[in-house]
Amino acid sequence: MRVLIYSHDSFGLGHLRRCREIAHTLVQNNKHLSVLILSGSPIIGSFGFKARVDFVRIPGVIKLRDGDYTSLNLHIDIEQTLAIRSSIIKHTAEFYDPDLFIVDKEPLGLRGEVEDTLRLMKSRGTQCVLGLRDVMDDPDLLSTEWERKNTVPALSEYYDDIWVYGLPQICDPLEGIELPPSVQRKMTYTGYLQRTGAHDAPMPVLEKIGEDTPYLLVTVGGGGDGEEIIDWVLSAYESDPDLPYPALFALGPFMNSELQHDFQVRASKLDNVEAITFNAQFESLVDRAIGIVGMGGYNTFCEILSYDKRALIIPRTVPRMEQYIRASRAQELGLVKMLENTGERDPLTMATALRNIPQQSLPSSVVVPGLLDGQENVLKLANKCFEAKLSSLSTIDITDPILNTKTASDS
Repeated sequence: MRVLIYSHDSFGLGHLRRCREIAHTLVQNNKHLSVLILSGSPIIGSFGFKARVDFVRIPGVIKLRDGDYTSLNLHIDIEQTLAIRSSIIKHTAEFYDPDLFIVDKEPLGLRGEVEDTLRLMKSRGTQCVLGLRDVMDDPDLLSTEWERKNTVPALSEYYDDIWVYGLPQICDPLEGIELPPSVQRKMTYTGYLQRTGAHDAPMPVLEKIGEDTPYLLVTVGGGGDGEEIIDWVLSAYESDPDLPYPALFALGPFMNSELQHDFQVRASKLDNVEAITFNAQFESLVDRAIGIVGMGGYNTFCEILSYDKRALIIPRTVPRMEQYIRASRAQELGLVKMLENTGERDPLTMATALRNIPQQSLPSSVVVPGLLDGQENVLKLANKCFEAKLSSLSTIDITDPILNTKTASDS
């Protein structure tokens, strides 16, 4: 069986790491399955992949602060970049001929770049799945965005299933969207995607933090919009040198290089602070930390739950409310503590919050049924899709010209 996963990856690490986790789960549990990931991430090659997982890198784009997009590296018009991306996506799907096509987050892809591919896949009987994270955005904002993109008809026309990688106790990602009953019936909550395997991953060589020294891990994901959080936590360590645990800052590969340099200079002046830019084996950093300080993106939240770490979340609210919605609901359930960034960023307020982390309850002290069942349920749902694909092939005339690469006799 073949699985194709599309991840637009205009910015950050969230989409890529989620898709990689799903790909590894699928191949690890089925030795007759291969996965190909389509990604616009400029650093996808920095990650390791299991056997039978590979990727196709499409030209990168980046989202500007005004919400528009531009080409990441190519000095060409964004429309030309999107045309190239769309062509690569469609031709890859045409020749790879997957049994299952999983689209991450964007139902039609970035600016509709996947619609032609979805149409081709449906003509071939390929099962098409939309994968959504637990929280998309504020319902009013999402409703306006999806109406502008004319997204809802695509859910009816192209998709066989919608997998939500979370739980309704946290959020309904499509709250505020008027969905027909036929689309609502396609939605399945899988639970969160549990992370494993960090125990065998090598730790980076650190100068100030010993191998067995407990530390707080400060992470802002890709780092492109995390400078305020880094500055705030650093200022706490600068103001209070007696904080009980050292801090390891993961600045992220997409943070502005000048900001990276400035933060590393500040960290170098503190005996109990160390800063790195990026580590592809990030789970190993989480596993060894005594607590997590972060913005609360989807992957960070999964890691907090998977490794049962006390966490302080300082969510962003611009350009999306996703992190705030997730963090506030998780705090209500007792899974994490949240600290709002009001813009003042008082060092003493942060220092107090950091001191309180070791006194928090572990996430495992809260019983939420199905919380980390994501992998298990994704496997079950994928197998159902494979069965549906084989069933559909067995009912189609093998002379049908649409099925030019796979016929009923192949099944």
